[in-house]
Amino acid sequence: MNQTIWIARHGNRLDFVNPEWFNTAERPYDPPLSEDGIIQAQELGQRLVGERIRHIFASPFLRTVQTADRVAQFLDLPIKIEAGLSEWLNPDWMKTDPERLPMAVLQEQFPRIDLSYRSRITPHYPETSDRVIQRTGETARQLAAEFSDDILLVGHGASVEGAAWGLLDRREPIKAPLCCLVKLVRKGDKWVMTLNGDTSHLSKAQGAIRLN
Repeated sequence: MNQTIWIARHGNRLDFVNPEWFNTAERPYDPPLSEDGIIQAQELGQRLVGERIRHIFASPFLRTVQTADRVAQFLDLPIKIEAGLSEWLNPDWMKTDPERLPMAVLQEQFPRIDLSYRSRITPHYPETSDRVIQRTGETARQLAAEFSDDILLVGHGASVEGAAWGLLDRREPIKAPLCCLVKLVRKGDKWVMTLNGDTSHLSKAQGAIRLN
């Protein structure tokens, strides 16, 4: 049976909708989903009902955990927090290593988080563009090799791109709008992309694509 890797980007984030939020936020580099982002995450979950996904992995950033949690509710699955799927730790975007909620606090808010899972890869601030592509690509390869069932990776613009490139033979253009889906199917020893940045499940898709 062919393995399928689904890669999703988080829904819309609060600081995209309300840029002033950043100025007073306790953790300015870890925004939550906006109201419409929560709706997008729910629509993503509805889209994936009936697929053969058995494991959900999410970046530890709040917006990706929120997105994964909505999907996990529809699929009745736990969430494995994988730091290898983290946002690009770009010093031009973040002046310091971004502060995030501690795992115990995240698990209180999102009980589907599996505290027994340990990240396979840990990113280190700051990161170059090449480094984030290498890191997320290696994460995708490790998870695909270790978990033979169909899996879902929930990440960011850069990690959607890097994870897909990590599995494909060549760097074909990857589309990564908000709450999109990329679908990769293993055929023999090769991966074939059958969806690229699909947003047909969303009632309102993103306009201009931003990477972070």
